[in-house]
Amino acid sequence: MIKYSVENGIATLSWNMEGPMNVMNDQSMEAFRENMLKAINDSSVKGIIIASEKDTFFAGADLKWLEHSLNHPLPVKEQFAKQTQLNTMFRTFETCGKPIAAAINGHALGGGYEITLMSHYRVAINNPKTQIGLPEAKIGLFPGAGGTQRLPRLIGIEAATPFLLEGKAVAPAEALKMGLIHELADNKEDMLAKCRKWIEANPKAMQPWDTEKKGKVIYNDAYKIPGGNIQSPKIVMMLTPGTALMMDKTKGNYPAQLAIMKCLYEGLQVTIEEGLLIEARYFTQLMQRPEPRGMIRTLFLAMGEANKGVARPKNVPPSNIQKVGVLGAGLMGAGIAYVTALAGMQVVLKDVSIEAAEKGKDYSRDLLKKSMSKGKMTPEKAEGILNLIKTTDQVADLAGCDYIIEAVFENRDLKYKVTQETEAVLAPTAVFGSNTSTLPITGLAEASVRPENFIGIHFFSPVDKMPLVEVIMGKKTNDYALALTIDYILKIRKTPIVVNDSRGFYTSRCFGTYTMEGLEMLAEGVAPALIEHAGEMAGMPVGALDVADAVAIDLAYKVLSQTYKDNGLTLEEAEKAGKMSKGELVVKLFVEKLGRFGKKNKAGYYEYPEGGKKYLWPGLAELYPVKKEQPTAEYLKKRFLHRQAIEAVRCLEEGVLNSPTDGDVGSILAWGFPPYTGGIFSYIDMVGVATFVKELDEFTAQYGDRFKATDRLREMAKNGETFFGVKKEEAVLA
Repeated sequence: MIKYSVENGIATLSWNMEGPMNVMNDQSMEAFRENMLKAINDSSVKGIIIASEKDTFFAGADLKWLEHSLNHPLPVKEQFAKQTQLNTMFRTFETCGKPIAAAINGHALGGGYEITLMSHYRVAINNPKTQIGLPEAKIGLFPGAGGTQRLPRLIGIEAATPFLLEGKAVAPAEALKMGLIHELADNKEDMLAKCRKWIEANPKAMQPWDTEKKGKVIYNDAYKIPGGNIQSPKIVMMLTPGTALMMDKTKGNYPAQLAIMKCLYEGLQVTIEEGLLIEARYFTQLMQRPEPRGMIRTLFLAMGEANKGVARPKNVPPSNIQKVGVLGAGLMGAGIAYVTALAGMQVVLKDVSIEAAEKGKDYSRDLLKKSMSKGKMTPEKAEGILNLIKTTDQVADLAGCDYIIEAVFENRDLKYKVTQETEAVLAPTAVFGSNTSTLPITGLAEASVRPENFIGIHFFSPVDKMPLVEVIMGKKTNDYALALTIDYILKIRKTPIVVNDSRGFYTSRCFGTYTMEGLEMLAEGVAPALIEHAGEMAGMPVGALDVADAVAIDLAYKVLSQTYKDNGLTLEEAEKAGKMSKGELVVKLFVEKLGRFGKKNKAGYYEYPEGGKKYLWPGLAELYPVKKEQPTAEYLKKRFLHRQAIEAVRCLEEGVLNSPTDGDVGSILAWGFPPYTGGIFSYIDMVGVATFVKELDEFTAQYGDRFKATDRLREMAKNGETFFGVKKEEAVLA
């Protein structure tokens, strides 16, 4: 695990753990302790180098170990003792009286960088791909091995906060400028030589915040933090609005950020020993909470598996997709063409006219111009990407495509037409993917002469920014089509989840409940501003009315029309029969009577003044008078999240979703379900299944069966089950 060697009085502890990276866990920290004490207690050793045998230095905590620790939390006293032991160990090492140098040959992240912070000197190989920083905040935790106390003492409070609060990481050259490291090296030999040279020149090195008294290294009470101590006017002026901004940004939903601020404020007013105890206390509290548990499970472990193609059928050999046809050069098709060409594949972008296809290609031109203006791309590379996109209005030009992505309007007849005319020129091995957001794939595949090669491939707008692609299996879709689809998605560096066929599939079906619940609230007389505020407080990216405008009200209208049509009713007939909900009636009114289609025609639930900031349309108050008594934001927040979550449960029980894990990944990446929850099923576990069912019953009594708990969910509540088997709760329902 650690290779120990001594040369010319300098001990080198070189990490070499099993697996691809060096990581922090109970075993590795015990090995580190033993080897460090061996070097410290050896009177012939005058200095220590901490290095790595791998291509990276140290990747932080072992996430599977950390997940297990979170799923089975120690009692508070034991967790605090364990955390304190780690911090005491690091403090003992840095005050041992011998110089310690960190040889950073690759990524030094999280606990790995905290090991280097415990060292007195840091030398990194100047590789721009190397990342140095503290990403813990991104998984609901914070640097708990002294990071909140050492980094601000080293580079200053203001400079340290982006690393602590946002999980920032930088390349070695930037790390040197910011003071995170001391020196750059050209290669491994140069790095180790510089570490040895520094040790020889600094036999009694200590941390800048320490001093020597009577032969012992202790904390220097007179030490001044760079840029000002915690109570200096400059830092007070920074922290006061900074805390307010942080709370506004997180809406109080991310406990790690608040804990970090407490560690800074309390810990930097005392000695580092006392500061480390404060840090250990807040880290212990955080380890008892569900947020980091869900975030690690979903945002790192599950997403990592998805990005490796875990859903890809193993019985199909790897493919090499070279040429992709995109049908429809609208906003979605244009975005798909761009990401496909960016990945190095040829693209045939087809529309009804060359002019329309070229307009779609302009989308790529504009994005590439932005990349060039920021220095992220050379003109030659941009030109090469553009040359991969061939525009056409001829079906014959699609011949030779390995994969087809249909991205025409959400109209079944039109999709039938383009399917049939395109398949006529395709090779039998080509796969046809439909980028529909709601229409069942099995029904669309009826137009295909080879439905086994027909699949759903649902992108999200804007395609170049949204990381998820939802893959939908029709009843006849085979493994070959699925394998090629996942190969294509991984090639364009997006995350796939695979679901089964249903109207709206998983993402559109559940996301639609968020916007529709906002419209239900509007029709009930809830103040529009309160609706939007509650959605944002819940952790959704934007308010329900805002996102409904962005998606387009007329698109929601078309989906509604098609849904009722497939059930044998027009919207007028459905309204007369009393089958339409309050929210659906709002959509019908805005499109049919008011002509307000949303952001696209600058008239929706919001107004969009030319050159000005959008604002809620005042006409809402006339159409839907605000009730005198308003619900609290907390109540509406719960209503929004519960409504989405019960729909996800139905998707799982109906077999649309294959697992709660897929549901969690999809909910965060597709429509922005609050990441602090870990995803939509982790949210239910966080609330507690029994509590969730009880609150659904209350919502059902008030608002109807859309909130109705399923029988299986009631059974889970009764038996104390959870979706991820983390911890049984009390069975409070009979």
